[in-house]
Amino acid sequence: MQADAVGKTLLVLLLVMSALSWIIILAKGVSLAVGQRRSAEFLGLFWNARSLDEVGGELRTHGARDPFSHLTSHAMQAQEHHARYGAAKLSEAGSASEFVTRTIKKVLDEETTRLENGLTLLATVGATAPFVGLFGTVWGVYHALVAIGMSGAGTLDKVAGPVGEALIMTGIGLAVAIPAVMGYNWLTRANRVLLGKLDAFAYELHTFVSMGQPLAIGRPDEATAGSHLRAMPARA
Repeated sequence: MQADAVGKTLLVLLLVMSALSWIIILAKGVSLAVGQRRSAEFLGLFWNARSLDEVGGELRTHGARDPFSHLTSHAMQAQEHHARYGAAKLSEAGSASEFVTRTIKKVLDEETTRLENGLTLLATVGATAPFVGLFGTVWGVYHALVAIGMSGAGTLDKVAGPVGEALIMTGIGLAVAIPAVMGYNWLTRANRVLLGKLDAFAYELHTFVSMGQPLAIGRPDEATAGSHLRAMPARA
C-alpha cells in the first residue's frame, strides 16, 4: 500500500509474467498428455495393421490428431501424389523416395517448432524475474535510505515500510522465476523424448512407404534413429 508508482508497476509486471508462465505450463502440459495418449493409440493401430491401406483408411476416418499420425498422413500423401503426378514442380523433383524424405523432414521440423512454441517465454521469465524482483528490492532500500536521511534517525517506523516492500519484491521475483524454470526444464525434456521417438518412427515409416516392406533388421533404437534419417540415402 505504501509503494509508489515504480514499485506497483514492478509488482504488476511480475504478476503478469507469473500468469503467462502458468498458462503456458498448464496448456502445454495438457496438450502433451493428450498427445501422448493419442500417439500411443495410433502406434498400436499402426503396428497391428495388415497394410498401409488400413492405416490410410483409419486416418481418413479419424484424421491426424497426434505427431505420429500427422507424419504418417503426410508421408503417404507424398507417395501417392508423386506416384500419380510425378515431378510436376521443382519442389517435387527427384525420385519418390527423395520426395517422401523431404516431406518427412519438413513435417519433423514443423512438429519441432510446434513443440517448442512458448518455451522461449518461459526461459525469458525464468531468467529475468529474479532481476525484476531485485530491482524492486533496490528501490525499496533506496526509499528506506531516503527516509533515514530525512528524519536523521534510523528508527523502525521510518524503515519498516520500505524494507518490507523490498523483501516482498525479492520473494515475488523468486516465486515467479522458480516455476518458470522448472516448467521449462520439464517441457524441454518431454519434447526431446517425444522427438526422439518421432525420429525413430520416421525412419521406419520411410521404409514402409517407399519400399512397402519393413526393415529386415528390425526397428532402430531411438538414440540412433535421428541420425539414420538425416543421413538417409536416396532410393531410386
